[in-house]
Amino acid sequence: MLLHHYHFVEREALYDAATFDRELATTKTPIPLFKRALAQVQERLETRFKAGADIRDLIHGRARALDRLLAIAWHRQAWPDTGIALLAVGGYGRGELHPHSDIDLLLLLEQDDDTHYREALSAFITFLWDIGLEIGQSVRSLNDCEREARADVTVITNLLESRIVAGPQRLREAMRERLATEHLWPAEAFFEAKWQEQITRHHKFANTEYHLEPNIKSSPGGLRDIQMIGWVAKRHFGVERYDNLVELGFMNDAELRILSQGQAFLWQVRFALHMLAGRAEDRLLFDHQRAIAELFGFIDTPEHLAVEQFMKRYYRHVTALAGLNDMLLQHFDEAILRRDESVSTIPLNARFEIRSGYISLREEGVFRRRPAALLELFLLMAQHPEIEGVRADTIRALRDHRHQIDDAFRDDVRHQSLFMELMRCGGNVPRVLKRMARYGILGKYLPAFGRAVGLMQHDLFHVYTVDAHTLRLLKVAQEFRAPDAEEEFPVAAALIRELPKLELLWIAGLYHDIGKGRGGDHSELGALEVEDFAQRHALSLRDTRTLSWLVRHHLLMSMTAQKQDIADPEIITRFAEIVGDETHLDYLYVLTVADINATNPSLWNGWRASLLRQLHMETRRALRRGLEHPPERHEWIAETREEALSLLIGMGTTRSDAEALWASLGDDYFVRYAPSEVAWHTQGILARQAAPQYDANGEPLPLVLTSAPTEEMTEGGTKVFIHTRSVDNLFAATAAALEQLGLSIHDARIATSSHNWTLNTFILLDDDGEPIRDAARLADIRTHLVEELDDPDDYSVIVNRHTPRQLKHFRIAPRITLSQDYTNGRSVLEVVASDRPGLLARIGRVFMEQEIAIDAAKIVTLGERVEDIFFITDRDGDPITDPARQERLRDALTEVLEVGERG
Repeated sequence: MLLHHYHFVEREALYDAATFDRELATTKTPIPLFKRALAQVQERLETRFKAGADIRDLIHGRARALDRLLAIAWHRQAWPDTGIALLAVGGYGRGELHPHSDIDLLLLLEQDDDTHYREALSAFITFLWDIGLEIGQSVRSLNDCEREARADVTVITNLLESRIVAGPQRLREAMRERLATEHLWPAEAFFEAKWQEQITRHHKFANTEYHLEPNIKSSPGGLRDIQMIGWVAKRHFGVERYDNLVELGFMNDAELRILSQGQAFLWQVRFALHMLAGRAEDRLLFDHQRAIAELFGFIDTPEHLAVEQFMKRYYRHVTALAGLNDMLLQHFDEAILRRDESVSTIPLNARFEIRSGYISLREEGVFRRRPAALLELFLLMAQHPEIEGVRADTIRALRDHRHQIDDAFRDDVRHQSLFMELMRCGGNVPRVLKRMARYGILGKYLPAFGRAVGLMQHDLFHVYTVDAHTLRLLKVAQEFRAPDAEEEFPVAAALIRELPKLELLWIAGLYHDIGKGRGGDHSELGALEVEDFAQRHALSLRDTRTLSWLVRHHLLMSMTAQKQDIADPEIITRFAEIVGDETHLDYLYVLTVADINATNPSLWNGWRASLLRQLHMETRRALRRGLEHPPERHEWIAETREEALSLLIGMGTTRSDAEALWASLGDDYFVRYAPSEVAWHTQGILARQAAPQYDANGEPLPLVLTSAPTEEMTEGGTKVFIHTRSVDNLFAATAAALEQLGLSIHDARIATSSHNWTLNTFILLDDDGEPIRDAARLADIRTHLVEELDDPDDYSVIVNRHTPRQLKHFRIAPRITLSQDYTNGRSVLEVVASDRPGLLARIGRVFMEQEIAIDAAKIVTLGERVEDIFFITDRDGDPITDPARQERLRDALTEVLEVGERG
């Protein structure tokens, strides 16, 4: 495997060179001949790729074919003298050309004055463009090369990867002499600059290999990380081949194998990307993932889609490459550049010490003689937060000896005790577990976790693989313990300090998704796995039951908050019965908040936070009251009225005015709304009654209130309250009007007074999932809604907004479920479908046409999927129980959803 010069055995020519040479000797129009030859190269490369040819032959073969054609084109020009040469640089200089890679060329001049070359240069470059080559060219003299390389590490990197294509070799040798380390960029400075360059590049990709649509060139673990190893080694050692680094002790055979196999796989992916896109493309977009999976021979199974299997292989390769890159560069820094520096050493025990801030083995062979040290190292790291990391030679020893972690190792009570001591140590356990996973130790000790490495779900909701999501959950939970966490996560920050056994949270977090990818309910499978872990590690029966319950029910709180009407006392009571006590509630709340934040960075918002906070608060109140004494409906209503009245009196409203208005609202209203909302509505309605507004026909205009643009009032979303005459298609008209404004509805509560006036509240978020805080925009929202709702029969046009690119690649068969809520006398309609612009407005129109009234709604968007819940009745307020009517409703919704799917 080569760093720079390539080796290619040409088994079969990529174009018909004999015919090309013969026709070129007689033609006066060479451009068509060159175009035909280039087309033959492209066609034969793609044919051989599909036939399974060695990717290295293809990549290097294209470079070799281009070398020959460029050399022929060069010699057709009348160059004034031999003071100019054509060099391949960059990737082409390494002899690596994918189907649509740029051909980077350097036209190297011996002297600074290029006057007498300009005509020939212009003709040569024009000719290359005319034959269809996408070239990147620069014209530099030897002095230019030296000056620009001195100023920019990117320039010297590019020039180091150079080959003569045509012209005198002496010019390249002269350039290499000027770029030698004794003249500029010594190895230490070059390494430091390139390392900083990599840090900056990785930061652009959030320092993780795990992206839904990774960049195979620039993401961590991508081709740039492989090239980084080559650049550093070439600059310091002057070697041309990666296997030379094994001879020099910089790499071992196993590491060379990881690098070689990883590069070959990424080259295959990149070749396929270029071929499918018809252009240079390094982003592994959804547009191409399925096609590449099929091209590589992956097949859907009941457990995993073909694309998920393909992406798992991708993630495993890039994870291994990223780890290798980290270790080798750290090794280069420690063992080569800093070899002669004085090292501060602090002994930890007979086996380990801290060397210049990094934990290190005190002597070779420790892991072989004492396998328990494979876990002991990480326990020491957790116990000593001052340790910055692991020294490179110790990382290598970990990797070389992790095969010792087998069933006998896992069953050894000494090793089990070490692992539990780590879980209980009180330090930054998630940070240490992440390092264990990075070095392959965690997946060996917990095989169930090892099976989850690289496991992804092909959707827009789960943006990380299962293993990356799991470690991220633990990291988020650890951040709850930080002093500044109270501002963003006040409840979680308070609760995590009160949890009786923090290790139960870490273990539950490790196992909550570990059952994914096996078919069946992952929560149930995970609960069985964590029970086995607890028994093997001698946890008490009580702790085992707690862990099993947490893993089995880790989705319960988020699903209850987002999909059920938590303003209903019955829902709170049922949830409290499942939870059982405040300890389980607190563990579950912390786990749930960490899980949501670790699933998708855009998923957590103030609205979800407020739902979970409300559910936790109401459940705690129910548990303290006692489950044998659930709140009576009349008690709930009385408490809401009294608290709201207290707020109103404080704002200057009299008891008599408030109670006179409330007389027409009905009991359901006070069950559905919190005291602060009741006070807000009441104050707004009374103010409008004191100063009514009418349209041109003398009809009262709708009252539209929006929550103030403050953190206190938004509660995670912008509240819009609409008070107007109740008409049949009000919800549909409202949804369409809000869609026109680019706003999304996340919650809707519908109430009607005895005078047939609505009291409808919507929770809105903008396109970024944030509340609307700009006062001017809030005013525009109010104005627009008043204009659209003064005559709801004049139904708003549903705007056809552009469907985002990513959403187009996910098609979900619509699923419509209708059940009955007998307690509240209504039906529950659940709609699962692909998320598309205007979806809710179209559903609203179906309700209007089917004469359906909406009591409340919970709108949940999970990546590319919506899971919306509507609490509905007919126009008379009765549940939808007639089978024929239910079928008509399902058919109408299915038709609308399938049209949106095709669109």
